[in-house]
Amino acid sequence: MAGDQQRREPSPLRLLAIAVILIGLVLAGLRLVPGSPFGDQAAATWDVGAGTADGTRVDDAAGRSDRPSAEPSPSLPPLPFEAKDLDLDIEGWYGWAVLDRRTGEIIGSKDMNKTSTTASLIKSWIIADYLRRADEKGQTPSDAKLADATLVIRDSDNTRAEQFYNNVGRSASIKRAISMCGLTDSGVAPDGGWSRTALSPRDVARLGNCIAEGKAAGPEWTDWLLNEMRQVRGAGDFGIRKAFPAAERKQIAIKNGWIDRTQEQEMHINCLAIGDTWTMGVMVQYPIELGYDYGMKNCQKITEALLRPGV
Repeated sequence: MAGDQQRREPSPLRLLAIAVILIGLVLAGLRLVPGSPFGDQAAATWDVGAGTADGTRVDDAAGRSDRPSAEPSPSLPPLPFEAKDLDLDIEGWYGWAVLDRRTGEIIGSKDMNKTSTTASLIKSWIIADYLRRADEKGQTPSDAKLADATLVIRDSDNTRAEQFYNNVGRSASIKRAISMCGLTDSGVAPDGGWSRTALSPRDVARLGNCIAEGKAAGPEWTDWLLNEMRQVRGAGDFGIRKAFPAAERKQIAIKNGWIDRTQEQEMHINCLAIGDTWTMGVMVQYPIELGYDYGMKNCQKITEALLRPGV
């Protein structure tokens, strides 16, 4: 009868298949055992990391509970200036720019890329270029040479400025400023002289930052130069820092330029200032008959209009 039929023995192939399945199940189970080498190997092979609840991958170290959490970056305090469109009762043209030394961000007037001739403002670069190049050559300027540099910065001595300008290669020095300081609007004067170097307000701010961060004068002489620029005196002490309270002015380094351009029948007044977290450039052009004082006061007036309340 059917129930009495002889049972068949399993074939060798069937036994092999069953063995393979059983071995696979054992290996899969070992992956779940803590510290199992099979688990580590699998993770390395498949680049598996620990996961967060939202599916973001993190590495094993980052997922440990004993890792300190990162502190959020505090927001930077605002600069003393506000970005705004100015509509001041000033005859002629004026432009301004402020560079945040912490971030590199620049704010300014719509035409802050317009250039004007710098006059004595560029002397800050000429002295910086001289000092850095001397240090690169392993030379230390003599006390007499440093005294001359002091007169160029503090008193805007033209004769000594021309001597330093010759020393640094004249227009080659301005080309270095454009390259080293990342100036985008500026250019060498047609006659190669320092007084007619063309800078824009935003390039004036960039030049100030180049001095402040040590590129211009180099690590050996930057503090010396900034100290000299804080001690500008006499006719050259006007403009941006005059808009600040008296106690703060001593910490602001400046170099200004002022000249009557008879060819254009214009006055060109330029102001550079370096604060602890910012640099600023202001440039003014107006009819020559209005005289120097008009532009010097307006450089300060423009700054005052941009200061935040309470500064």
